[in-house]
Formats: sequence, C-alpha cells, structure tokens
Amino acid sequence: MAFCRCCSPRLLFLFFILSAVPLAYLISLELAAPTTHVYHYHAAGWFRECAKWDDLNRRFLVSFISGGIGQVPVPVDHTPGAVLEESTLVKHVDLANNASLGFIIDRPRNRLLVTTADVMGNRYSALAAYDLSSWDRLFLTQLSGPSDPKAMADDVAVDSEGNAYVTDCAGSFIWKVGVDGKFLSTIKSPLFTPKEWYKAIVGLNGIVYHPDGYLIVIHTFSGNLFKIDISKGDEVKQIKIVEGSLKFGDGLELLSPTQLVVAGNPSGRLVESTDGWETASVVGKFSGPKHRLATAATVKDGKVYLNHMVAMGYPKKKHVIVEAVFTA
Repeated sequence: MAFCRCCSPRLLFLFFILSAVPLAYLISLELAAPTTHVYHYHAAGWFRECAKWDDLNRRFLVSFISGGIGQVPVPVDHTPGAVLEESTLVKHVDLANNASLGFIIDRPRNRLLVTTADVMGNRYSALAAYDLSSWDRLFLTQLSGPSDPKAMADDVAVDSEGNAYVTDCAGSFIWKVGVDGKFLSTIKSPLFTPKEWYKAIVGLNGIVYHPDGYLIVIHTFSGNLFKIDISKGDEVKQIKIVEGSLKFGDGLELLSPTQLVVAGNPSGRLVESTDGWETASVVGKFSGPKHRLATAATVKDGKVYLNHMVAMGYPKKKHVIVEAVFTA
C-alpha cells in the first residue's frame, strides 16, 4: 500500500509544530495566576452552560450541555484554591441528546426552570420545571419539534406571577409559558431581526425580568438590548446604548434596578441605566480567562461571578466560576 502523501513525516512534523503553538499558549493561560477569586470544581463533563448561586443551600447549580443539572456545594469553611466537586441532581433519559442550557431559580415557588434544546439540529426545544427540594419534575413543556421551523430554547426569566419567558436564539422570538407549564403565547417583533444576515446567526439570548414589570433581553451577534413591557401588550423597544458595545453578549444578571451584568466576550460588562432602561451605558468591563468562554453571570455574597463553559484538564475535567471585578 502506498504511503499517503498527507501523512508524510514532513507534514506530520509541520502539523505538530503548528498545533504545539496554540497548545502551549493555552497551557500558559491556564497556569497564569488569576487576578480575582476563582472557584474551581471537578466535573464529569467538558461543558457547563450556566451556573447560579443557590444561597439557601450554599451551592452553585450548573447545567450540562449533555443534559441535566448538577450541584457544586461550597462548605462554610471552604479553603480558597481547594477544588470543589460536582454531583448530578437531574439526568433524565427521556431528554437524552438534548442540552440543558439557561435556567433560573424561582425562589417564591421553590423550583428551578431550565431550558432544554437540540443544540446541533435545532429540532427540539422545551422548558422543564423541577422542585428544588425533591428534584421531582413539575412539568415539561415542549416548545418546538421536528415539524416546526428550527428553534433553540436558550435562556429563561420568570415574572412576579410565575410566568416564564424563554428566548429562541435561532428564530429570535420569545415563548411565554404559564406558571403551571401551559404554553401561552409568543412575543415577536421586527426589531429582533437585524438587517445584516450575519448578525442573525445567534439571536435573542440572555433574558431577565425587571421588578418594574418588564423584560430585558440581549441579541448576541448584534449586541442589541431590548426592553419588553409585558404590562403594555408586550411592547418592544430597543434600548439605546449610548456608550460601549454589547456585541457577543450572552447571559444576563440584574444586579439592581439600574445595573445589569452581561456575560460573553469579553468576559463581562457592567451596564447601567438611569432612565428606566430607555438608554444604557457600559460603565465597566472585566476580562477573565481568555481560553474559556463566559456564558452566564450570578451573584454570591454581593459579588458577581461568571460561569465559564469549557473545562480544562485530563482525566479530571476542571471548571471555573470566576469573580468579576469591573473597571471603567
């Protein structure tokens, strides 16, 4: 059998040299001393989409791209730098091959709402609810299926009445699901679709509910931020960003009625509004680990922490949840 030309020793050596450069760079980034506090934890999987701090139970809850929910307990006497351990809380066979993505802790109803989706094919989207004590499933609401246009449920917010709002990052609209899991309606607007086709590759993504009765949602590739007044027939307005950019924004976390954290690329941005989110400005930035992708934000003990999707290490896969300290 003839030796394949693409497998010649010279080309293999060239491939080794070229691959060694980014590998060496990744290793140097991983070994660099962090500039802020970091929680490290070992997990069974490579990818964790979202993390939220559960203060009543002293744990981070995390979602698996492979499907499921885990917990990372943080002891009261936790030693900084000590690696924590993840354990699985939810792993249902009937949702196999679908990712668990954005979720929210609905404290008044003692439940967790999590989006699930077919990430690769965009042929299935759903919203699941779980009891935070027993982890029994309360409902599973299918939002799209194989016969529907491609869709991908990505993130979820919940209003004061328990209604859930789920973003579709493929079709750029929002599903509304009632407190009991019944599908209610969709929120659509031409403002959600940018003119440039390439800005529509990843659409509506992170979403939060503001205590004044409206939603704030980000469009990832355009960086557009929207205000949706659910008390006024789901009126949609684009929030004018007067300073800074929110392009490639992902998960959102509302710090206060006037401040919002946007996770993504760069790792984190602090956004502020003084006029009820008619306009807003980027007032701070944080640059975390460059070789990991920040996808979600949460607050623990008054400090912002960013979930990073990709683990490093083998055979033990180590994830990080990094404190974000913003500077102007």
